[in-house]
Amino acid sequence: MAKTIQVLVVDDSTFMRKSLSAMLTSDSRITVAGMARNGEEAIQQVKALKPDVLTMDVEMPGMNGIEAVRRIMAECPVPIVMVSSLTTEGANDTLKALEYGAVDYIPKQLGDVVIRIFDIRTELVAKIITASQATGKLAIRRLSQPMAPIVKPVGGALSAYSVSVTRSNRIVAIGCSTGGPQALMEVLPMLPADFPAGIVIVQHMPKSFTKPFADRMNQICSLEVKEAVEGDEVKAGRVLIAPGGLQFRVKKKSITTNVVSLSPNYENHLHAPAADIMLQSVAALYGERGIGVILTGMGHDGLEGMKAIKASKGRTIVQDEKTCIVYGMPKAIVEAGCADKVVPLPHIVGEILNMV
Repeated sequence: MAKTIQVLVVDDSTFMRKSLSAMLTSDSRITVAGMARNGEEAIQQVKALKPDVLTMDVEMPGMNGIEAVRRIMAECPVPIVMVSSLTTEGANDTLKALEYGAVDYIPKQLGDVVIRIFDIRTELVAKIITASQATGKLAIRRLSQPMAPIVKPVGGALSAYSVSVTRSNRIVAIGCSTGGPQALMEVLPMLPADFPAGIVIVQHMPKSFTKPFADRMNQICSLEVKEAVEGDEVKAGRVLIAPGGLQFRVKKKSITTNVVSLSPNYENHLHAPAADIMLQSVAALYGERGIGVILTGMGHDGLEGMKAIKASKGRTIVQDEKTCIVYGMPKAIVEAGCADKVVPLPHIVGEILNMV
C-alpha cells in the first residue's frame, strides 16, 4: 500500500480541527498524524511526528500561526498551508506567513462549510497534496523578519528620456499561482526604478487578497505597484496586479496610451483573473513588443496565452522546475514548446532585462 501524506492540523478551535481532519481523511491518500492547539504545540508535534504537511491557523493563543511558521521554517522546515480568514487583516497575516516560508493558503469560510463542503474539501485536499510535493525546495525566501519597506525615488523614477523612448513600447505580462507570491517577492524588488516597460500581473488570489498583496509589494519595490482599477494606464515604471474575481485585459485608449480593462468572468474561466485572458490581450495589442512570463503554479493557466504571445512574435520566459514550488503552469508551456527561456527564479529578472 502506498504511503499516505501525514498531516498535522494546527488550530485553536476544536470545531475547526475536527472539520479539517474529517475533510482530509475523506481522501485515502491523506492521514491526519496529529493535532495541535497553538504554535508551541505545533513545533513540538513537528519535531516528534515529522509530518509531511501542516495546516496552520493564524490567530491562536500563546504563539500565533505567523510566529510558528517563522520558527518551523528556521528549525525544521515542512510545507505549511495557512488557513486564513478572507479579511484584509487575514490577508496581511497570510502574506506575512508566505514571506516566512508557508507554501500556500486556503480561506477559512465557516459560514459556507455546510453549503460548499464538497468544494472546500476538494480545494483543501488538492492544496495538501500539492504542498506535500514541495519538500526539498521549500521557501524560495525564508526570512527571520519581513522584508523592510524601501524609500522610492522622489519625483518619479523615470527620466524624460526613458519615458519618451519606451512609452507604450514594451510590456511584461506575468502569470503565477501556487508559490507565486513568494516568487514575485524575489523578482519584483530586483527590478530597477527606471525599468523601461509596463508590467501587468495575474496572481491567482481571492479578491480580498490582491490589494493587500499589491500594497505590500509597493512597500518593498522601487517600482510603483498597485492593484489595477478600470482605466489605469499601463506605463513604464508601474506594476499593475489584476484584482481577484475579475478578468483583466489591456486595451488601447489612444495612439500613445494603453489602459486596463476589467470585466466579470463571463467566460466562466476556471480562474478569475486568468493568465490566459491577460496574455491573449497583451499578444493582440503589443505583438512582438510583448514579453510573457510564467512562474510557479498549479494547473495550466497561461498556456493558451503564451501560445498567443509566441504567435504574435513576442518573447516568453518560464521558471524552471527546480525552483518552482509547483511545476504545473510552467511545465505545460515547456511541453508545448512555447518557452524561449527556461531559467531558475534568480535568473528571471536578468532575462527580462535582456528582452526589454
